[in-house]
Amino acid sequence: YDEGMKKAEYWEWALEDALDLVAKIPLVAAHIYRRTFKDGSAPSYNSNLDWAGNYAAMLGVNDSEDFKEATRLYLMLHADHEGGNVSAHTTHLVGSALSDPYYAWAAGLCGLAGPLHGLANQECLAWLLEVQKELGGQKPTKEFIVGY
Repeated sequence: YDEGMKKAEYWEWALEDALDLVAKIPLVAAHIYRRTFKDGSAPSYNSNLDWAGNYAAMLGVNDSEDFKEATRLYLMLHADHEGGNVSAHTTHLVGSALSDPYYAWAAGLCGLAGPLHGLANQECLAWLLEVQKELGGQKPTKEFIVGY
């Protein structure tokens, strides 16, 4: 852009950077998880798995299809951020200035630090742990969850 790229062409480069970023997120997140909670070994990428299944496998929690499917569901639910929260709005706002997608993503991550946004994940985890404790080792049923 600094060398005379037209604004109308900028989207091509921004799209490439955005796709590159999306492709790298699972590897980076899995590496952070394994460094924090496992042996620190670098996760390997399996090109035979989809994006979410690959992330689940790279975490190294377990290799079951159930865990991969739960990870797909978790990521799908969290992907539905169209701008109504701090991180998505901030990412859109910074990106709308034609900033580099990496800058826009970093700005959105900064929004997660606030207790009114990032705390939601912690509260959800606390709720899940409470439900798990209430179940006492029993398999959850739809009726139990609806009644809880």
